[in-house]
Amino acid sequence: MLLEIILFLILGIFIGTFTGLTPGVHINLIGAILVSLSASVFFGINPLYFVVFIVAMSITHVFVDFIPSIFLGCPDTDTVLSSLPGHILLKNGKGYEAIMLTSYGCLASVFILILIFFPLAMLIPKIYHLINKAIPYLLIIVSLFLIASEKNKFGALFAFVLTGILGLITLNIFNDSDKVLLPLLSGLFGSSMLLISIRNKIKIPKQKMTKPKIKFLKPLTAAVIASPLSVFLPALGSGQIAIIGTTITKTNSKEFLFLLGATNILAMSFSFLALYTISKTRTGSAAAIQQILGSISPRALILILIIIVISGIASFFLVKILVKFASEVIGRTDYTKLSIIILSFLTLMILIFSGIIGLIIFAVSTFTGIYVMLTDVRKTNMMGCLILPTIILYLF
Repeated sequence: MLLEIILFLILGIFIGTFTGLTPGVHINLIGAILVSLSASVFFGINPLYFVVFIVAMSITHVFVDFIPSIFLGCPDTDTVLSSLPGHILLKNGKGYEAIMLTSYGCLASVFILILIFFPLAMLIPKIYHLINKAIPYLLIIVSLFLIASEKNKFGALFAFVLTGILGLITLNIFNDSDKVLLPLLSGLFGSSMLLISIRNKIKIPKQKMTKPKIKFLKPLTAAVIASPLSVFLPALGSGQIAIIGTTITKTNSKEFLFLLGATNILAMSFSFLALYTISKTRTGSAAAIQQILGSISPRALILILIIIVISGIASFFLVKILVKFASEVIGRTDYTKLSIIILSFLTLMILIFSGIIGLIIFAVSTFTGIYVMLTDVRKTNMMGCLILPTIILYLF
């Protein structure tokens, strides 16, 4: 059994690296394929092996996914905010430092998780039902708080409502949220940035292999306090949690990248904890495990924690190798041509997975993203595309 667990762990790390590096290919897609195959082709294999694979893939994906997000401007749901301060560092020759900041945040949260995982497992069931009824109101308070923190409050409110309406419309077109999120988020946070880069003919300088130096106590504390909100508040992604964290302890751009890495790992890990404690799936990975296992036993929960720690440590060193290679290549690359290639690839992926309607959503969300990026507001307000539909769903 130990040998099989090790093999599925290694395979999960390998596939997580692939999904993390490839724009448009998400772990939810791999998870859905695995669920369908587990009932047919892989019937008879111990379900725990699939759990090992999914957890290892998910954690590795979180670590690696920051590379295309920062270097290529192709973020997904969890890394959309890293492309903003990370891209600035990249243009200043500090892309390596930006990626390593997120990786240090991810790694630090893996070790913190060991201390808080089981205490939270006992606490969550006791307070969930008290908080559950207040979910839409908490989301409203959080959203208003983030908008109120902007200098241009009207612009922030308009961006939030505009993208929220866009999210409402698109989420009602497809029953499958994955088909919506790919064109919606790729347009708002990916292609919009790529088109602006193409228009401005941005040139990426030679990257410096500088080891990041920050005081990690503040951002790590903020991540630990804010991340459990992901268990209680659906649609509140790692980006919003990181923003809430910055209100707990003020952070600069480098500390924010560390904070974002930490919240991404904690939010993913807590989704498995939510499945165990309250039978709720907060991520596609947790949903895949629910379909395979039905529910998580205490034995399976311990195994999940062990796999998180092992795959997290392995992914950290893997990212160090990958980002060094990427840093050496990006400085010699025509970034305008690269942006055009990535944009074409994204368009093809959306056509394959979301069809013609997906392309229309992609085009509309791209122009919406460009509009918001040209205004003087934080791009986090565009996450209204997920938060506003969730508020309305819970209220009505």
